[in-house]
Amino acid sequence: MAKNVSDQLVEMLVDAGVKRVYAITGDSLNPVNDAIRRDGRISWIHVRHEESAAYAASMDAELHGIGCCMGSSGPGHVHLVNGLYDANRAGNPVIAIASTCATTKFATDYFQETNPFYLFKDCSKFVYVANTPKQFTTIMQRAIQTAVTEKGVSVVGLPGDVAAAASETIITSRKNYRTQAIYRPCDSELEELAALLNENNNITLYCGYGCKDAVAEVETLAERLQAPIAFSFRGKIFFDRTDSPFAVGMNGLLGHKSGFDACSKADVLVLLGTDFPYAEFLPRKNTIVQIDIQPDRIGRRAQVDYGYAGDIRDTVTALLPLVKTHSDDSFLKETRERYARIEKQFDKLAHEESKPMQISPEYVARTIDKFTDDDAVYTVDTGMTAVWAARFIKAGKNRYLTGSFNHGSMANALPMAIGAAASCPDRQVIAMCGDGGLSMLMGDLAVIMQYQYPVKIFVFNNRSLGMVKVEMEVAGYVDWQTDMVNPPFDKIAELMNIKGIEVKRSEDVESSIREALAHKGPVLVNIYTDSNALAMPPHITLDQMQGFTASILKKIGLGKFGEVKDVIDSGMEHLGEVF
Repeated sequence: MAKNVSDQLVEMLVDAGVKRVYAITGDSLNPVNDAIRRDGRISWIHVRHEESAAYAASMDAELHGIGCCMGSSGPGHVHLVNGLYDANRAGNPVIAIASTCATTKFATDYFQETNPFYLFKDCSKFVYVANTPKQFTTIMQRAIQTAVTEKGVSVVGLPGDVAAAASETIITSRKNYRTQAIYRPCDSELEELAALLNENNNITLYCGYGCKDAVAEVETLAERLQAPIAFSFRGKIFFDRTDSPFAVGMNGLLGHKSGFDACSKADVLVLLGTDFPYAEFLPRKNTIVQIDIQPDRIGRRAQVDYGYAGDIRDTVTALLPLVKTHSDDSFLKETRERYARIEKQFDKLAHEESKPMQISPEYVARTIDKFTDDDAVYTVDTGMTAVWAARFIKAGKNRYLTGSFNHGSMANALPMAIGAAASCPDRQVIAMCGDGGLSMLMGDLAVIMQYQYPVKIFVFNNRSLGMVKVEMEVAGYVDWQTDMVNPPFDKIAELMNIKGIEVKRSEDVESSIREALAHKGPVLVNIYTDSNALAMPPHITLDQMQGFTASILKKIGLGKFGEVKDVIDSGMEHLGEVF
């Protein structure tokens, strides 16, 4: 049987390192489905929604360097978009195959016709439609090369008639190239940076995801400079170890006051591999250095004084011989002591005592951290669940934590957990889901059921859109349409052949979490948490305090006295986080 374009697609995906495809088959995608079946080297993961396919592929790429998802004609394309936005903003190399109607039907408003170029242009590094077999081969090579080298999404539009057509040879390359160049500032720039660091004492290293392969080098630099290490959400899982002598917590909306102070009080703040988006939490009068593998990012978040392009490991490795050992550790001690005090306050918040159906979410997160494996993979929903993960999930020997940290979409934790479980069968996968997030893509519990992925799903069921509720209160609004009436998630899990556990009392939290982690198959733990638990940012403004007060007064005016009392009772103990 002669090879067709779909056979060639499979060969090129295999050569690129793709081992799994997350997709829903149908229509114009059927020739590709058939080619994957006949070849046998790529696993087809049958998701229930193409958005989940994109998130799962993104997670696969984040853990293993490349991922692949597919969606067919029209609605399948549109469903992919949100997950591809997330993958592209996270810098994950994902190949998305958007199969579409036959070329003869283009521009006729044909059934389910879309224009992939316009649809995917804003959520990808590369997008083109292959109109002929020869064009397909060239486009596919370019798509893979771009996704891998530029770290993002490449979309290939594949008409059904092209997918089924005989493949043709081309004169340019079919293979892809994974280059591994040394990338660092030039010698004069390194000498300039070393002189700055050698001349100053109060130095803070603020570390992001770009440091993930340079943890040892960065900590060696911190030791030499006697510098505290603060970190972004994406960077925390690499540095936030309980035995670290340098960690001082996160900065940002979900962070610690100690992390904020370490950045704001430093004479020199060094941004390492971070594109931290919240300029309000970065200082304006300090000397700021930024090192990033993408030089176009330099200066877009802060008033940077010194900007350098380079891979963090390559750069720090070359910098270390030029940096003198500092003897003054007073700034490091001061910031570490503040961090220790903040951690004690968080420990107090993570208390076991609570009313039924109002379990401390901090206690739940702390308990999950305590009993999960040292190399567990955590996926975290956007919202209040992300707050508890940010503050209570610590780094281990090889732990990994991720979420929709750049795109900020709901419902990411479950599909990301599917990608992690499919690609890492030897690691414990923990999905920390909000009730709102789980509800949005709950149908993909069926994927967990079908493949019996041993994912441990912990639902922080606070019966509300918790983060939105806080946002409205801080802005001075009465929170309205944020409450949720949820189904019994644990019972739904049981119907799907997933072990379900319901937790309504805090005294059952530890035993339930240990039971879930000990179970060999998938588990969903439905935990009824405190809907009024607050998460104070490390720095609050007068406007925010006035807005929160105005919201409380409006509720009193509406006669919501019981709700006001619950908010005050639950929230007062959190005020210590910022004072």
